[in-house]
Amino acid sequence: MELERKGKFCDMVDGTTPLPPVSQLLGWKLLEMDPEKGRIRAQFEAKREFLSGVGNVQGGILTAMLDDVMGSALVCTLPPGHLLPVVELKTSFMRPAKLGPIFATGRVVFKAKSIAFVEGTLRDEAGKLIATASATMRIISPQPEKESS
Repeated sequence: MELERKGKFCDMVDGTTPLPPVSQLLGWKLLEMDPEKGRIRAQFEAKREFLSGVGNVQGGILTAMLDDVMGSALVCTLPPGHLLPVVELKTSFMRPAKLGPIFATGRVVFKAKSIAFVEGTLRDEAGKLIATASATMRIISPQPEKESS
C-alpha cells in the first residue's frame, strides 16, 4: 500500500513504527483507508482473553475496537501531530461477538477546526452487525516547537 501522507500514523500503517499496545492487543489490521472521505476499514481479532463469563466478547473490548477505528478515521484526515481526545462516546450492541475476525468501519461525519463527530460499526465474518458507536472528539493542533536559545 502506497501512502502519500507522512507522520506517525502512516508509519504505523506501513509497519515502520509499531502500533500502539492497545491496537496490537486488539489485533488491529488496516484493510482500506480513504483520507479524502474520512473513512477507514480495519480488522480486529477477538481472542479468548476477550470473552465474558458467558462466552461472548466483552462489551468494553468491542467499544475499544470502535474507539480505535473511529480515531483512525479522523487521524487519517489530519496533518501529523494532532491529539484527538474523546469527549463523548456511545456504543449500541446488536448481537454478541464471538472469537475470530471482527470487521470495523470508521468514518468522519463532521469535522471543524477543534471538534469532530465520528461513527463506527463492527461486523462479523458473515457481515452481520455486532455494534455501532458514535463519538465526539476534540482536535488539538500540535504545539509549535520553541527554538532553543
